[in-house]
Amino acid sequence: MSHNAPRTRPPASAVAQTLAAGRLGVWPVVFIVMAAAAPLTVIAGGATTGWLVTGVVGIPIGYLVVAVVLAIFSIGYVAMSRQVLNSGAFYTYVTHGLGRIPGIGASAVALLAYNAMQIGLYGGFGAVTANFVAEEFGVTVSWAVWALAAWALVGVLGVRRIDLNGRILATLLIAEIAVALVLAAVHLGHPAEGGIDLTAISPGQLATAGIGAVLVTAITGFVGFEGTAVFSEESKDPQRTVARATYIALGIIGGLYSLCALAMTITVGPDKIIAAATEHGTELIFVLAAPYVPNWVIVLGHLLFISSLFAALLAFHATASRYFFALGREGVLPRALARTSVRSRSPKAASLTQSVIALVVLGLYAANGWDPMINLFFWITVTGGLGVLILMFITSIAVIGYFVKPAHRADVGVGRGLVAPTVASVALGWILVVTLQQFDVLLGVDPASPWRWIFPVAFGAAAVLGMLWAVYLRTARPQVYRVIGTGAHSALIDPLPDTPSPVTAAR
Repeated sequence: MSHNAPRTRPPASAVAQTLAAGRLGVWPVVFIVMAAAAPLTVIAGGATTGWLVTGVVGIPIGYLVVAVVLAIFSIGYVAMSRQVLNSGAFYTYVTHGLGRIPGIGASAVALLAYNAMQIGLYGGFGAVTANFVAEEFGVTVSWAVWALAAWALVGVLGVRRIDLNGRILATLLIAEIAVALVLAAVHLGHPAEGGIDLTAISPGQLATAGIGAVLVTAITGFVGFEGTAVFSEESKDPQRTVARATYIALGIIGGLYSLCALAMTITVGPDKIIAAATEHGTELIFVLAAPYVPNWVIVLGHLLFISSLFAALLAFHATASRYFFALGREGVLPRALARTSVRSRSPKAASLTQSVIALVVLGLYAANGWDPMINLFFWITVTGGLGVLILMFITSIAVIGYFVKPAHRADVGVGRGLVAPTVASVALGWILVVTLQQFDVLLGVDPASPWRWIFPVAFGAAAVLGMLWAVYLRTARPQVYRVIGTGAHSALIDPLPDTPSPVTAAR
């Protein structure tokens, strides 16, 4: 049951609050969300970090297990996306499933999480680019300069047509996947001691101590795939596009991660992979292939590692901007955030807002001399990943709350609407608990460090503040409260408090 807009001629102000419909097909959406996941960055950095912090060989099978869990989550997620089209995605689904107050709480968590993911990536991009230029050309340039250059380019592209961004991301993504597969082929073609050992993907790895930490590490590599629903309003045939893009992206990401991680264990040997990861870190994938390929392949790999970070920056900027836009359009945040570009129909005001926030944070890090890799890239993106995990868990519960109503299950069976999200909520809930228990390990800090609690508590504080804001809106601005979660329809609804809403809103 889709929510249909009332047959009313939209006012001029409403026209300026709509995104460009029909510009994205299945593959452009796939490229955008896969770029956010940053495959080469995860393979080079995430897998090696996983071996380093967990001491468990089974990272490859961990990726497959997480892919299965997220596929189950996607069943209910996609089913709901067919009925509720809104660039607010998570917060909209929570609103329709659990109510407006929890929905606004979820929106605050989403804003914090996606901005953290996006801004944290600047630290990685700046530091990695600075190191690459210094090693290849002998030129020393501060990480902040490279980060600022990326910020400027992201800011410009952020207000351009979304399909243009999709083409740019597609080009970068295809190149990085190609290099990852070439390196994996090299690794597989040179197994340790002349034999292929599949220990790392053996089901027996799931019974080893520390498998919980493996799944926690693995799930961070998938953050971004859930963004398909964020682009539903700009997609062609969104009911089908979102579903297909979600499953395609998830399948490619899960298979690629597992294959490339397995290939590294095969070329160095499962019994030596932990030591190798400890010694070489993010250089492991390149070090293992270097003896068998021309040097230009390794240089190209490093360049695409950098482009992978940039692609993720652009993709998460698009996601964060659309959350700002969706909340501005409904009046939850200032309506100025809903202004779109006349030419590109991109969320111009929201995009500029996200860019300003990023610039302020970058300025603080640069001015205080804080470490861009550890304190910005690693800490902040891990924290952002925690926020997205929280959102997926809450959304699974919201999907149950939505489809438990028979009227919403007209075209959705019990399996898709109730059973799958129940299984997903249990699995994601368990992973979330383990994540919180081992958050100090993920951050690389002492168990007594206050940072292991400060970051998670920030999401709790954001949720509480969001819910308090919703309570205020219910009392002081009922006309805004009434249309929370209605998306594009909110721009067509008479804002007078005594005018009944023509849209069936969430409770």
